[in-house]
Amino acid sequence: MIDIVAGTVASQGKDHLVVMVGGIGLHIAVTRTVLERLDGASVTLYTHLIVREDALSLYGFADEEERLLFQTLLTVSGVGPRIALTILSTITREQLQHAVVHEEADVLTRVPGIGKKTAQKIVFELKDKIAASLSDRPVVISDVDADVLAALTALGYSIVEAQSALQSIPRDAPNEIEERVRLALQYFT
Repeated sequence: MIDIVAGTVASQGKDHLVVMVGGIGLHIAVTRTVLERLDGASVTLYTHLIVREDALSLYGFADEEERLLFQTLLTVSGVGPRIALTILSTITREQLQHAVVHEEADVLTRVPGIGKKTAQKIVFELKDKIAASLSDRPVVISDVDADVLAALTALGYSIVEAQSALQSIPRDAPNEIEERVRLALQYFT
């Protein structure tokens, strides 16, 4: 098992990196999170190796939690590594966890390649696993997001609706209250 790869980025694609390690270039499929956090020539990735009859495929993640979520997705029948990687690249971990725990399969249908049946299967098969892993973890929310929640509840939305709207805000959205409230309100339209 190749657990961690640390090396120099030789090239970058839209969904992969070629990382030079000891004179060997490793083609590693990565999530959008990894590509967004790439800040120089060197990189450290938490990896998962999949061995098939005709290929060895290496998948890289920004941290151990992202890798664990990928491995958890692979336990769902019908979800392979490419689909699992696409899920983690399209929606945030928090959105995925929230969708599974609150049985909101529609969130998963936004992911390219995920239909309604597959989304429902993911929710059904992972609900207990993800709920158990989240129960021990405290929820951390920024001051700006706390203000967004307060604004949404002041407008008459329930706390659950407000949290769902907050989680629908894109990862790269500005960290300004007014803009985040505007984006959160789009969730309800």
